[in-house]
Formats: sequence, structure tokens, C-alpha cells
Amino acid sequence: MFVSRKKVRLSKHWLPAGGHAIVIRMRPLDLQQIGHDLAIRWDDGQESYIALERLRRACPCAGCKGEKDVMGNVYKAPERPLGAEAFRLAKLQWVGGYAIQPVWADGHSTGLYSFDYLRKLAEATA
Repeated sequence: MFVSRKKVRLSKHWLPAGGHAIVIRMRPLDLQQIGHDLAIRWDDGQESYIALERLRRACPCAGCKGEKDVMGNVYKAPERPLGAEAFRLAKLQWVGGYAIQPVWADGHSTGLYSFDYLRKLAEATA
């Protein structure tokens, strides 16, 4: 059950006997829409809440954030106004073992949110 709003850590780092850093990536165990938030329970016991509007506005797809060419120039579609349907979650799909793909009520569904990216969004929101 989601009852608290806690800050989250992106990942844990530790050094084994060999001295090479190992990064243990956190994974969501449960995702639920609660009101206008996406509630996430992580495998390290932390809980995160991200407002659906923030989640949509942070969409990492090329159409929303743009694409870089080899010279570093960013090419992006013109900004378009987002109506109320743009912030209503129609469906949430898991992508492999590394990301989620929201399907929004306005039909937008090309954003893949890696678990690391979700943690960063949650940390910035907390």
C-alpha cells in the first residue's frame, strides 16, 4: 500500500573484493495510478509518486524531446498544446525488464521511460 512520500535513490553502488564498481539498478515491483499520480513501489522498499502531467511533459520520445544528430544539433517537432486527454493515462505497458511505456488518452504512446529515468523523475519531484 502506498502511504508515504519518500525520497528515492537512483541506484546503489558497492565495491566487491576485486575493486570494480557494481551498479544494482532498482526495478519497480508495482505501478498504480492513484488519482492524478503514478505510484511506484520499488524493489528496495521505496515508494515514489509522479504527477501524470509531469510524467507526460517529461516524455523522452524523439517527438517530444527531439533527436540529436552526430554534430549535437537537436531536431524537434514544433510544440503543440496538450489538452486534458494528454494527461490521462489509458494504459501502462512493461517493456522488457528495463522500461514502461505509457499510453495516453490522446493516443500518444511512443515514450519509453527507463526505470532509471523514472527514478530521476521521482527524485526531482520529491
